[in-house]
Amino acid sequence: MKFVFKKITLATLCLCLCFNAIAETPLLQEGKKTVFQRVVSNPNAVLYSDDKGTQVINKPRTFTSFYVYKRQGNMVRVGVSTTEALGWMKADSVTEWPQAITMLFTDQMGRQPVLFFKDHETVTSVCTADSIKNTVEQYVTLFNDKDYTVPEDSPVIATEPLAKDGQVSNKNFYLLPVMNIDTQFNESGTQLLEVACLNPGIQKDDTEDKKGNKQNSTGSNGMTTGIALVVDTTISMKPYIDGTKDIIRKIFDKLQDSKAKDNITIAVIGYRSNVQLRPKIEYNTKVVSDFTSVRDRAMLESYLDGLEEATASTHDFDEDAMAGVKDAVDKLSWDKVDSKIILLVTDAGPLDGSDKTSRTGMSSEGMAEYLRTNNIYLTAVHIQTPKAKKLKNGKNDVAYAKKNYLELSRMSNNRSSYIEVDATDPKQSDKVFRKIGETIASVYCKIAENRVNGKKIEKPKDNDPKSTASSEEKARHFAEITGYAMQLQFAGNQNETTAPHVVKAWIADSDLVSLEEHPNEAPVPAVIPAVLLTKSQLSQLRKQINTIVTTAEEAFLQDSSDFNFYEQLISAAAQMSRDPSAFVDDPNANLAQKGVLLEVLDGLPYKSRVLDLKKEDWTNMSTGEQQEFIKRLKGLVHLYEEFDRDNTHWESFGSKNVNDFVYRVPLNVLP
Repeated sequence: MKFVFKKITLATLCLCLCFNAIAETPLLQEGKKTVFQRVVSNPNAVLYSDDKGTQVINKPRTFTSFYVYKRQGNMVRVGVSTTEALGWMKADSVTEWPQAITMLFTDQMGRQPVLFFKDHETVTSVCTADSIKNTVEQYVTLFNDKDYTVPEDSPVIATEPLAKDGQVSNKNFYLLPVMNIDTQFNESGTQLLEVACLNPGIQKDDTEDKKGNKQNSTGSNGMTTGIALVVDTTISMKPYIDGTKDIIRKIFDKLQDSKAKDNITIAVIGYRSNVQLRPKIEYNTKVVSDFTSVRDRAMLESYLDGLEEATASTHDFDEDAMAGVKDAVDKLSWDKVDSKIILLVTDAGPLDGSDKTSRTGMSSEGMAEYLRTNNIYLTAVHIQTPKAKKLKNGKNDVAYAKKNYLELSRMSNNRSSYIEVDATDPKQSDKVFRKIGETIASVYCKIAENRVNGKKIEKPKDNDPKSTASSEEKARHFAEITGYAMQLQFAGNQNETTAPHVVKAWIADSDLVSLEEHPNEAPVPAVIPAVLLTKSQLSQLRKQINTIVTTAEEAFLQDSSDFNFYEQLISAAAQMSRDPSAFVDDPNANLAQKGVLLEVLDGLPYKSRVLDLKKEDWTNMSTGEQQEFIKRLKGLVHLYEEFDRDNTHWESFGSKNVNDFVYRVPLNVLP
């Protein structure tokens, strides 16, 4: 019996040890129940096997995100996943990162490169300078000099890559973690941010591409541009379908003898609406032609014969534009081109994402983010017919469509590439439409020719078209600024523009020059905030929003006196939770504190209508507001599903646990 007792004790000890190893979890942030403490590694950080720092395991990549498992003296025990600690690091070799907020550079259209100031005092002095423009341009000029060496006492210690080098390559995952925020200039349209950042002012020494071929400072001259025309092919669109065909033919006529004949390719997608409801319309979407160059003109001409208007009416005035755009993103061979453009042509609004007949279920807001994720620029050409303004049900479809296409075509500079065509006079509108298409194509063809001829990238003069600008002038402007941004992207990818050094600095989140020059206009964002969410957090967020949507829809359909939306929502969330007793009963607590939404959302520097929802808020909403509330959340669910399927933008930081992979979710698409 004594032997058995020892055997059981030994087994129990082994089980305890295994359990302790399995049960090891990161430390929680103060006041949180589900959000772990995080740090990022500084330059020259070292990972040790013990808390004495005697044996080196490795030197982690700068700005690797770590979870904190233990703090002991001047050492912290860390791991890249939430299930296993890897070793110890010195406390002064990591930076605390409490909210996991990182900034993303916007496209350099209509703004100066971001300047990185050595401290808070210097960035504040620039914001209050007599001439912000002169001050900023002075620093940009200095950094444009290839022989310029930053002095130790320089107020500006780095810049975002300049036009000659291209933007930071979108092929590389980078972090600009935010450590501190100063809101003193909020009313002027900007915030000051302290960031521990990848130094975007220093290029790689070796600019050889993967094949070992040297590239020049602006990348290869062989930038190819793919233009996808996504065309509404319903009955009312016949004149504009014919116009689209003629525009394509004129593009190819222009390219026939051009040096850039191989640098412009065209694809065409037609879309209608729900084919199950109206089988006679033949299709929901149709890939008429994948990207085709002028060398294969005869083949494209034969494909264009299939681009015809429907012979039957669809079930609604609005058409499934989102399905057409989604298929353009998913089904065309974008991997064969460097620069990506969609030209959407329609005379009707898109089916709402919450409409059961919508194939994608995505909202214009969600689709716009999906386009940005895939580095595709969309210009919406909206033909506004008298019929659309006077629908029988009282709905003004022109206003509805404009609102959605402004959102769908919104670029990272917060401007929309939206062009309206007044179709009161059909003959005149047909002429205007053709001019718009030819103008856009002409600009992109000229850019391609300039690249082939080795001309430098020219920055457009104006940030915004004048309010009095014609549709043709707007088309030229939007093509020029997107063309400029695409060239910077191409150069950055060709040069593999990266930021191998790290600084700790202050930046402004908006373009300071445009704030000074256009104080009454919306600011031009230089960086936009995103939150680093893990795969498991994103999955949980989808489930939580679905719960809110389902509960809201039930409340919407029932008499509010018999159905308390807020209480039902808390009850549904509690049933989903592994620990319902952990829910907070405080009536002043928000939905994150009550466990209905991700706790990581609580405390972020943004206003969330969902997070701050109180009992009375729902009942005080009008019917229309309740519907819009539900619609937006439905659209976000579909967008998160696309994020989850995105194979190119997840970062592991070395973790083997897929659930710990992280994604930079823009703050503006959080609930």
